[in-house]
Amino acid sequence: MSWLQIKTLIRPEQAEQLEDWLLEAGACAITLTDAEDQPVFEPIRGTTPLWQSTRLTGLYDGNQDVEAMLQQLQQQWQARWPEQPVPALQIEILEDKDWVREWMDSFHPIRMGQRLWVVPSWHQPPEPEAVNLILDPGLAFGTGTHPTTALCLEWLDGLDLKHKTLLDFGCGSGILGIAGLLLGADQAWGIDIDPQALQASQQNAERNGLNPARFPVYFPEHCPELSCDVLVANILAGPLISLAATLSGYVRPGGLLALSGILSHQAEQVAAAYRPDFDLDAVTERDGWVRITGRRRED
Repeated sequence: MSWLQIKTLIRPEQAEQLEDWLLEAGACAITLTDAEDQPVFEPIRGTTPLWQSTRLTGLYDGNQDVEAMLQQLQQQWQARWPEQPVPALQIEILEDKDWVREWMDSFHPIRMGQRLWVVPSWHQPPEPEAVNLILDPGLAFGTGTHPTTALCLEWLDGLDLKHKTLLDFGCGSGILGIAGLLLGADQAWGIDIDPQALQASQQNAERNGLNPARFPVYFPEHCPELSCDVLVANILAGPLISLAATLSGYVRPGGLLALSGILSHQAEQVAAAYRPDFDLDAVTERDGWVRITGRRRED
């Protein structure tokens, strides 16, 4: 079926009210995006910052009565903000598409380092003899296309993981833990707060022919006591800082650490949280994101 899309530019303080009105008028989905390319980094806890010029988009069934909906929105706006003109509304008809297929067509095999390929489950591996990680991320984060994931995968590809154990903290799709196993690790574990991530990790491990016992996944509160040779955590700077003691405690003396999901301007603050326990390498940066690696000092 066809879809109707309504777009408008608003100020941040108007976003919540207009979003409510569009949902009342039958919107299937609402998105808020930046209209002026102004970055918003990690928000203050408990806040949802928006751009000074925010583009609000509502998606509707194509059979929606547009005239009646617009009239209702104008009345609501004038009652709420009588001194402000009703913002211009841009209306578009979207052609009917298989949006899942659109996404699948845009996700191609990616080479990570010298040995590893990340291959979507609907593609054939470009190099059958390489280390091929077959992936279907589902609803979880982690396809290898984002710089933070790529930085971690390339780091893992450069390690000798034979007989090593690995912890993927914030495992998402399981891509980092599974990569570690395919690259030679004996055992990996995954931890995430999102049940969809744990499900995706288990499914992707099975998709790659891995014994489930080699990659069990846990909610943080259910994770057993672990000590690993290698820890990767691709999350965000704030959690990495607040969890520094916990993550450091998972890594055995002499073990290796890789942290990502960190913006360039956050690197020093994150590194400072881990220096008491780790000898850190030079920071690796790509497209404004960084990876911090190091080795835990011997006790």
